[in-house]
Amino acid sequence: MSDKPYYQHHVFFCLNQREEGRPCCADKGAHAAQEHAKKRIKELHLNGQGKVRINKAGCLDRCEEGPVLVVYPEGTWYTYVDTHDIDEIIDEHLVGGKVVERLKI
Repeated sequence: MSDKPYYQHHVFFCLNQREEGRPCCADKGAHAAQEHAKKRIKELHLNGQGKVRINKAGCLDRCEEGPVLVVYPEGTWYTYVDTHDIDEIIDEHLVGGKVVERLKI
């Protein structure tokens, strides 16, 4: 068994929808952002084993700071507003290896 992770980066987007009116990532564009990231990673040919995986997640318990995503294995948490922020996370962090400090939470 290899010590190397199956994915270089594994990205989880919180897509939680709360019914009781509390803040939630689903109400802040999380579904569209996750779909955009998945499409962009495929366009860049960065998807698959040894590369990047974009996943949907249930509640990551940081809804008040959301919408949120987390990048593993680093455990870097981000918030974002739009697809420009998602592209910056992809270009800077996932491709370039540099944390996007302005979006980090």
